[in-house]
Amino acid sequence: MRLGRAAEGLLMTITKRAINGRLTNPVGLGCMSLSWAYGVPPSDEDGTKLLHRALDLGYDHLDTARIYGLGHNETLIGKTLKDNRDKFFLASKTGIIVDGEKRRIDCKPETIRKACDESLRLLQTDHIDLYYLHRRDFETPIEDSVGTLVELIKEGKIGSIGLSEMSAETLRKASAVHPIAAMQTEYSLWTRNPEIAVLEACKDVGTTFVAFSPVGRGALAAAVENPADLVDNDLRRGQPRFNADNWPHNLKLIEAFKSIAAAQGVTPAQLSLAWVLSRGDHVVTIPGTASIPHLEENIARWDWQPDSTVLETLDALINQQTVAGPRYPDAMQRTIDTEEFA
Repeated sequence: MRLGRAAEGLLMTITKRAINGRLTNPVGLGCMSLSWAYGVPPSDEDGTKLLHRALDLGYDHLDTARIYGLGHNETLIGKTLKDNRDKFFLASKTGIIVDGEKRRIDCKPETIRKACDESLRLLQTDHIDLYYLHRRDFETPIEDSVGTLVELIKEGKIGSIGLSEMSAETLRKASAVHPIAAMQTEYSLWTRNPEIAVLEACKDVGTTFVAFSPVGRGALAAAVENPADLVDNDLRRGQPRFNADNWPHNLKLIEAFKSIAAAQGVTPAQLSLAWVLSRGDHVVTIPGTASIPHLEENIARWDWQPDSTVLETLDALINQQTVAGPRYPDAMQRTIDTEEFA
């Protein structure tokens, strides 16, 4: 039986989740793929179509960063959605700085201020709802970086503070300076690191956990058959789980996962997202895509949850002990502040 319009609206309100007090659809949109990282980015024309379609479908949380296409992503969002700014919660990030061929992590106060002003210009807005420190700057006290973000809140340039890929200890230190609205970290069935401490720390201090790469960088969405076929500059080519040694093992897990999704009457991507959202009502997720059909797929079953038996089966099938290979190569891992399994 179909719910009446008023009841449907009530259901929507109950099942949405809050970031800094604002209710959003628990499935947001990670915009990185519109500029770089996975496969060949779409043209600006196609990227524009996808962003408009996202708003039409009910995506109301868009996530970007300066480093995505070295400003291209923020520029595209600004040009495309400046006249619809009130329709979505906007998140961006600073902290990973690229100067020519050099790349560094820099969260010094003066760097944050300069980066924020540039993001506002590119996004064609006077206010970013959520502004993240993209990585931990181990040479700058987190308290100093957060203190600068507090000043930006007072000036009206940002609405709230986020941290990305940081530990529970760092979150607690930051929260002692100012409430932290969101912690963004990779989280999926095959990347369980947040379960060590960060998920619980977020709940303790009132921080929303934002899961990126919830479909295992496409692997858990059945979007990768043979990593050797990926384009040369695809990010996954350098990640251990996709290499020739580890992929055959991981593919067997994925095939079993696909069978479970089929039995539930959903796609692998939809099952992946449902599992992430089952981990707590303080959890939201931001799958990324450059494909409108995938965009539609990701949000189509946003309010569906499998039963506990299915969740337990998934937990046992794919976890940190059954997946082959670490999520990052050693050099990249050294820049990450999140906890690691022994």
